[in-house]
Amino acid sequence: MPGPAETRRAYLLLLVMPLFFSSNLVIARGIGDAVPPFTLALLRWVVAVLILLPFTWSALIAHRLALKASWRRIAVLGFLGMWVCGALVYIALGATTATNGTLIYTTSPVIVLLIETLVFRKALSPWRLVGVVLALAGVAVIVLKGDLGALLKLEFNLGDLGIAAAAAGWAIYSVVLKDQKLARLPTLALFAAIAIAGVITLVPFALWETLGRGGLPATPGAWGAVIALALFSAVGAFSLYQYGVKMVGPTITSCFLYLLPLYGVGMAVIFLGESLHSYHFAGMALVLVGLVAATVPLDLVGALRQWLGLANSDVPPHKGPSSMP
Repeated sequence: MPGPAETRRAYLLLLVMPLFFSSNLVIARGIGDAVPPFTLALLRWVVAVLILLPFTWSALIAHRLALKASWRRIAVLGFLGMWVCGALVYIALGATTATNGTLIYTTSPVIVLLIETLVFRKALSPWRLVGVVLALAGVAVIVLKGDLGALLKLEFNLGDLGIAAAAAGWAIYSVVLKDQKLARLPTLALFAAIAIAGVITLVPFALWETLGRGGLPATPGAWGAVIALALFSAVGAFSLYQYGVKMVGPTITSCFLYLLPLYGVGMAVIFLGESLHSYHFAGMALVLVGLVAATVPLDLVGALRQWLGLANSDVPPHKGPSSMP
Protein backbone atom coordinates (compact mmCIF):
# COMPACT_ATOMS: atom_id res chain seq x y z
CA MET A 1 0.00 0.00 0.00
CA PRO A 2 1.27 3.54 -0.77
CA GLY A 3 2.52 5.78 2.00
CA PRO A 4 1.15 9.24 2.87
CA ALA A 5 3.39 11.05 0.35
CA GLU A 6 2.40 8.72 -2.51
CA THR A 7 -1.24 9.01 -1.50
CA ARG A 8 -1.09 12.80 -1.55
CA ARG A 9 0.49 12.69 -5.02
CA ALA A 10 -2.26 10.34 -6.21
CA TYR A 11 -4.95 12.67 -4.84
CA LEU A 12 -3.41 15.64 -6.66
CA LEU A 13 -3.42 13.72 -9.94
CA LEU A 14 -6.98 12.55 -9.34
CA LEU A 15 -8.07 16.17 -9.10
CA VAL A 16 -7.21 16.40 -12.82
CA MET A 17 -9.00 13.17 -13.77
CA PRO A 18 -12.61 14.53 -13.79
CA LEU A 19 -11.39 17.57 -15.74
CA PHE A 20 -10.19 15.24 -18.50
CA PHE A 21 -13.45 13.26 -18.45
CA SER A 22 -15.51 16.48 -18.61
CA SER A 23 -13.53 17.69 -21.63
CA ASN A 24 -15.19 14.98 -23.75
CA LEU A 25 -18.64 16.61 -23.58
CA VAL A 26 -17.34 20.16 -23.91
CA ILE A 27 -15.03 19.52 -26.88
CA ALA A 28 -17.63 17.42 -28.72
CA ARG A 29 -20.31 20.05 -28.15
CA GLY A 30 -17.88 22.77 -29.21
CA ILE A 31 -17.12 21.35 -32.67
CA GLY A 32 -20.84 20.88 -33.38
CA ASP A 33 -21.54 18.98 -36.60
CA ALA A 34 -18.05 19.51 -38.07
CA VAL A 35 -17.49 15.77 -37.61
CA PRO A 36 -20.44 13.31 -37.55
CA PRO A 37 -20.88 11.41 -34.25
CA PHE A 38 -19.83 7.90 -35.26
CA THR A 39 -16.83 9.19 -37.20
CA LEU A 40 -15.82 11.40 -34.27
CA ALA A 41 -16.06 8.47 -31.84
CA LEU A 42 -14.11 6.20 -34.21
CA LEU A 43 -11.31 8.70 -34.78
CA ARG A 44 -11.08 9.44 -31.05
CA TRP A 45 -10.55 5.79 -30.19
CA VAL A 46 -8.35 4.94 -33.18
CA VAL A 47 -5.94 7.67 -32.09
CA ALA A 48 -6.21 6.44 -28.48
CA VAL A 49 -5.38 2.87 -29.54
CA LEU A 50 -2.37 4.10 -31.53
CA ILE A 51 -1.14 5.91 -28.42
CA LEU A 52 -1.71 2.86 -26.19
CA LEU A 53 -0.25 0.11 -28.40
CA PRO A 54 3.47 0.91 -27.90
CA PHE A 55 2.94 0.60 -24.13
CA THR A 56 0.63 -2.43 -24.15
CA TRP A 57 1.65 -4.55 -27.16
CA SER A 58 3.88 -6.95 -25.23
CA ALA A 59 1.22 -7.44 -22.53
CA LEU A 60 -1.48 -8.02 -25.15
CA ILE A 61 0.66 -10.74 -26.72
CA ALA A 62 1.58 -12.29 -23.37
CA HIS A 63 -2.08 -12.45 -22.24
CA ARG A 64 -3.63 -13.22 -25.62
CA LEU A 65 -5.13 -16.53 -24.47
CA ALA A 66 -6.84 -14.95 -21.45
CA LEU A 67 -8.10 -12.10 -23.63
CA LYS A 68 -9.43 -14.57 -26.19
CA ALA A 69 -11.21 -16.53 -23.45
CA SER A 70 -13.03 -13.36 -22.38
CA TRP A 71 -13.63 -11.95 -25.86
CA ARG A 72 -17.42 -11.81 -25.50
CA ARG A 73 -17.23 -9.72 -22.34
CA ILE A 74 -14.54 -7.49 -23.88
CA ALA A 75 -16.75 -7.01 -26.96
CA VAL A 76 -19.67 -5.96 -24.73
CA LEU A 77 -17.40 -3.53 -22.88
CA GLY A 78 -16.19 -2.09 -26.19
CA PHE A 79 -19.76 -1.55 -27.35
CA LEU A 80 -20.84 0.05 -24.08
CA GLY A 81 -17.73 2.14 -23.52
CA MET A 82 -17.05 3.42 -27.04
CA TRP A 83 -20.37 3.07 -28.94
CA VAL A 84 -22.97 3.85 -26.27
CA CYS A 85 -20.78 6.16 -24.17
CA GLY A 86 -19.05 7.58 -27.24
CA ALA A 87 -21.14 7.90 -30.39
CA LEU A 88 -24.49 8.01 -28.55
CA VAL A 89 -23.22 10.84 -26.35
CA TYR A 90 -22.14 12.80 -29.44
CA ILE A 91 -25.54 12.24 -31.06
CA ALA A 92 -27.30 13.41 -27.89
CA LEU A 93 -25.12 16.53 -27.65
CA GLY A 94 -26.66 17.65 -30.93
CA ALA A 95 -29.94 18.16 -29.06
CA THR A 96 -28.84 19.25 -25.60
CA THR A 97 -26.12 21.30 -23.90
CA ALA A 98 -22.79 20.25 -22.41
CA THR A 99 -24.11 21.57 -19.07
CA ASN A 100 -27.12 19.25 -19.09
CA GLY A 101 -24.99 16.38 -20.36
CA THR A 102 -22.44 16.76 -17.56
CA LEU A 103 -25.02 16.96 -14.79
CA ILE A 104 -27.06 13.98 -16.04
CA TYR A 105 -23.98 11.83 -16.76
CA THR A 106 -22.73 12.37 -13.20
CA THR A 107 -25.43 10.03 -11.88
CA SER A 108 -23.79 6.89 -13.30
CA PRO A 109 -22.48 5.76 -9.85
CA VAL A 110 -26.06 5.87 -8.53
CA ILE A 111 -27.23 3.73 -11.46
CA VAL A 112 -24.51 1.22 -10.53
CA LEU A 113 -26.08 0.98 -7.08
CA LEU A 114 -29.52 0.40 -8.60
CA ILE A 115 -28.20 -2.36 -10.89
CA GLU A 116 -26.43 -4.11 -8.03
CA THR A 117 -29.57 -3.87 -5.90
CA LEU A 118 -32.12 -4.95 -8.53
CA VAL A 119 -30.04 -7.49 -10.47
CA PHE A 120 -27.59 -8.86 -7.89
CA ARG A 121 -29.91 -8.43 -4.88
CA LYS A 122 -27.37 -6.47 -2.86
CA ALA A 123 -28.80 -4.77 0.20
CA LEU A 124 -29.47 -1.04 -0.10
CA SER A 125 -29.51 0.83 3.19
CA PRO A 126 -32.22 3.45 3.81
CA TRP A 127 -29.59 6.21 3.72
CA ARG A 128 -28.27 5.11 0.33
CA LEU A 129 -31.85 4.75 -0.94
CA VAL A 130 -32.49 8.38 0.00
CA GLY A 131 -29.35 9.31 -1.92
CA VAL A 132 -30.52 7.43 -5.02
CA VAL A 133 -33.93 9.15 -4.90
CA LEU A 134 -32.35 12.61 -4.50
CA ALA A 135 -29.89 12.07 -7.37
CA LEU A 136 -32.59 10.82 -9.74
CA ALA A 137 -34.83 13.71 -8.68
CA GLY A 138 -32.01 16.07 -9.61
CA VAL A 139 -31.80 14.54 -13.08
CA ALA A 140 -35.58 14.92 -13.46
CA VAL A 141 -35.34 18.61 -12.55
CA ILE A 142 -32.66 19.15 -15.21
CA VAL A 143 -34.41 17.12 -17.92
CA LEU A 144 -37.77 18.81 -17.28
CA LYS A 145 -36.11 22.25 -16.92
CA GLY A 146 -37.89 22.62 -13.60
CA ASP A 147 -41.30 22.33 -15.27
CA LEU A 148 -43.40 19.50 -13.86
CA GLY A 149 -45.94 20.20 -16.57
CA ALA A 150 -43.50 18.70 -19.07
CA LEU A 151 -43.83 15.39 -17.21
CA LEU A 152 -47.60 15.42 -17.68
CA LYS A 153 -47.27 16.38 -21.34
CA LEU A 154 -44.39 13.96 -21.95
CA GLU A 155 -42.32 16.80 -23.43
CA PHE A 156 -38.77 15.52 -23.02
CA ASN A 157 -35.59 16.66 -24.72
CA LEU A 158 -34.29 13.68 -26.71
CA GLY A 159 -30.72 14.83 -26.14
CA ASP A 160 -31.17 14.70 -22.36
CA LEU A 161 -32.72 11.24 -22.63
CA GLY A 162 -29.81 10.12 -24.82
CA ILE A 163 -27.30 11.27 -22.19
CA ALA A 164 -29.34 9.47 -19.51
CA ALA A 165 -29.19 6.29 -21.62
CA ALA A 166 -25.41 6.71 -21.97
CA ALA A 167 -25.09 7.16 -18.18
CA ALA A 168 -26.98 3.88 -17.75
CA GLY A 169 -24.68 2.29 -20.34
CA TRP A 170 -21.62 3.41 -18.39
CA ALA A 171 -23.09 2.01 -15.19
CA ILE A 172 -23.56 -1.37 -16.91
CA TYR A 173 -19.99 -1.08 -18.22
CA SER A 174 -18.74 -0.57 -14.65
CA VAL A 175 -20.61 -3.64 -13.41
CA VAL A 176 -19.44 -5.86 -16.30
CA LEU A 177 -15.86 -4.69 -15.75
CA LYS A 178 -15.87 -6.22 -12.25
CA ASP A 179 -15.52 -9.75 -13.68
CA GLN A 180 -12.85 -11.68 -11.74
CA LYS A 181 -11.19 -13.06 -14.88
CA LEU A 182 -10.75 -9.57 -16.27
CA ALA A 183 -9.37 -8.37 -12.94
CA ARG A 184 -6.39 -10.71 -13.35
CA LEU A 185 -5.31 -8.97 -16.57
CA PRO A 186 -2.96 -5.94 -16.62
CA THR A 187 -5.15 -2.85 -16.37
CA LEU A 188 -3.68 -0.88 -19.26
CA ALA A 189 -3.59 -3.91 -21.57
CA LEU A 190 -7.24 -4.67 -20.79
CA PHE A 191 -8.14 -1.05 -21.52
CA ALA A 192 -6.34 -1.29 -24.88
CA ALA A 193 -8.21 -4.52 -25.73
CA ILE A 194 -11.55 -2.89 -24.85
CA ALA A 195 -10.67 0.17 -26.94
CA ILE A 196 -9.81 -2.07 -29.92
CA ALA A 197 -13.16 -3.87 -29.51
CA GLY A 198 -14.88 -0.49 -29.38
CA VAL A 199 -13.18 0.59 -32.60
CA ILE A 200 -14.46 -2.56 -34.31
CA THR A 201 -18.05 -1.82 -33.24
CA LEU A 202 -17.79 1.75 -34.55
CA VAL A 203 -16.23 1.01 -37.97
CA PRO A 204 -19.39 -0.05 -39.91
CA PHE A 205 -21.43 2.89 -38.60
CA ALA A 206 -18.66 5.37 -39.37
CA LEU A 207 -18.31 3.95 -42.90
CA TRP A 208 -22.06 4.28 -43.42
CA GLU A 209 -21.87 7.84 -42.15
CA THR A 210 -18.93 8.72 -44.40
CA LEU A 211 -20.53 7.25 -47.51
CA GLY A 212 -23.79 9.05 -46.80
CA ARG A 213 -22.60 12.53 -45.88
CA GLY A 214 -18.83 12.58 -45.68
CA GLY A 215 -17.28 12.46 -42.28
CA LEU A 216 -13.55 13.16 -42.04
CA PRO A 217 -12.53 16.42 -40.34
CA ALA A 218 -12.03 19.14 -42.94
CA THR A 219 -10.17 21.75 -40.89
CA PRO A 220 -7.09 21.80 -38.64
CA GLY A 221 -9.36 22.81 -35.75
CA ALA A 222 -11.53 19.71 -36.19
CA TRP A 223 -8.45 17.46 -36.30
CA GLY A 224 -7.14 19.22 -33.21
CA ALA A 225 -10.42 18.47 -31.42
CA VAL A 226 -10.12 14.76 -32.34
CA ILE A 227 -6.55 14.60 -31.01
CA ALA A 228 -7.57 16.44 -27.83
CA LEU A 229 -10.43 13.97 -27.28
CA ALA A 230 -8.04 11.04 -27.68
CA LEU A 231 -5.30 12.49 -25.46
CA PHE A 232 -7.40 13.94 -22.64
CA SER A 233 -10.82 12.27 -22.45
CA ALA A 234 -9.64 8.83 -23.59
CA VAL A 235 -6.02 8.00 -22.70
CA GLY A 236 -5.51 10.68 -20.03
CA ALA A 237 -8.78 10.26 -18.15
CA PHE A 238 -8.81 6.45 -18.21
CA SER A 239 -5.12 6.18 -17.28
CA LEU A 240 -5.50 8.53 -14.31
CA TYR A 241 -8.58 6.64 -13.16
CA GLN A 242 -6.74 3.33 -13.31
CA TYR A 243 -3.74 4.87 -11.52
CA GLY A 244 -6.09 6.06 -8.76
CA VAL A 245 -7.65 2.62 -8.42
CA LYS A 246 -4.18 1.11 -8.06
CA MET A 247 -2.96 3.66 -5.51
CA VAL A 248 -6.00 4.43 -3.31
CA GLY A 249 -8.67 1.95 -4.42
CA PRO A 250 -11.75 2.18 -6.69
CA THR A 251 -14.14 3.60 -4.09
CA ILE A 252 -11.98 6.57 -3.11
CA THR A 253 -11.12 7.17 -6.78
CA SER A 254 -14.78 7.25 -7.78
CA CYS A 255 -15.43 10.00 -5.21
CA PHE A 256 -13.34 12.38 -7.32
CA LEU A 257 -16.03 12.06 -10.00
CA TYR A 258 -18.14 14.36 -7.82
CA LEU A 259 -16.04 17.15 -9.38
CA LEU A 260 -17.50 16.44 -12.84
CA PRO A 261 -20.27 19.06 -12.55
CA LEU A 262 -17.84 21.71 -11.32
CA TYR A 263 -15.41 21.15 -14.19
CA GLY A 264 -17.91 20.33 -16.91
CA VAL A 265 -20.39 23.10 -16.21
CA GLY A 266 -17.57 25.60 -15.66
CA MET A 267 -15.96 24.80 -19.02
CA ALA A 268 -19.34 24.89 -20.79
CA VAL A 269 -20.01 28.38 -19.44
CA ILE A 270 -16.48 29.70 -20.10
CA PHE A 271 -15.71 28.15 -23.50
CA LEU A 272 -19.16 27.55 -25.01
CA GLY A 273 -21.03 30.51 -23.54
CA GLU A 274 -23.80 28.29 -22.18
CA SER A 275 -26.24 29.81 -19.70
CA LEU A 276 -27.01 28.59 -16.20
CA HIS A 277 -30.59 28.64 -14.98
CA SER A 278 -32.15 28.16 -11.57
CA TYR A 279 -33.18 24.60 -12.42
CA HIS A 280 -29.51 23.78 -13.15
CA PHE A 281 -28.49 24.87 -9.65
CA ALA A 282 -31.42 22.99 -8.08
CA GLY A 283 -30.70 19.84 -10.07
CA MET A 284 -26.95 20.06 -9.38
CA ALA A 285 -27.57 20.36 -5.63
CA LEU A 286 -29.90 17.34 -5.61
CA VAL A 287 -27.53 15.26 -7.75
CA LEU A 288 -24.44 16.02 -5.64
CA VAL A 289 -26.16 15.52 -2.28
CA GLY A 290 -27.68 12.30 -3.56
CA LEU A 291 -24.35 11.05 -4.93
CA VAL A 292 -22.56 11.70 -1.65
CA ALA A 293 -25.32 10.05 0.39
CA ALA A 294 -25.54 7.03 -1.91
CA THR A 295 -21.90 6.29 -2.63
CA VAL A 296 -19.60 7.96 -0.11
CA PRO A 297 -17.20 5.32 1.27
CA LEU A 298 -17.20 4.50 4.94
CA ASP A 299 -13.44 4.96 5.08
CA LEU A 300 -13.45 8.52 3.72
CA VAL A 301 -12.33 10.00 7.06
CA GLY A 302 -9.39 7.61 7.14
CA ALA A 303 -8.46 8.60 3.59
CA LEU A 304 -8.54 12.29 4.47
CA ARG A 305 -6.37 11.65 7.53
CA GLN A 306 -3.86 9.87 5.32
CA TRP A 307 -3.95 12.76 2.84
CA LEU A 308 -3.13 15.19 5.66
CA GLY A 309 -0.39 12.92 6.93
CA LEU A 310 -2.17 12.37 10.24
CA ALA A 311 -2.28 8.61 9.94
CA ASN A 312 0.54 6.24 9.04
CA SER A 313 -1.65 3.20 8.79
CA ASP A 314 -3.18 2.12 5.54
CA VAL A 315 -6.72 3.10 4.73
CA PRO A 316 -8.93 0.08 5.48
CA PRO A 317 -10.52 -1.37 2.38
CA HIS A 318 -14.16 -0.70 1.66
CA LYS A 319 -15.96 -2.50 -1.11
CA GLY A 320 -18.44 -0.12 -2.62
CA PRO A 321 -19.70 0.92 -6.06
CA SER A 322 -17.31 2.56 -8.46
CA SER A 323 -17.86 4.09 -11.85
CA MET A 324 -16.28 6.44 -14.41
CA PRO A 325 -17.88 8.45 -17.33
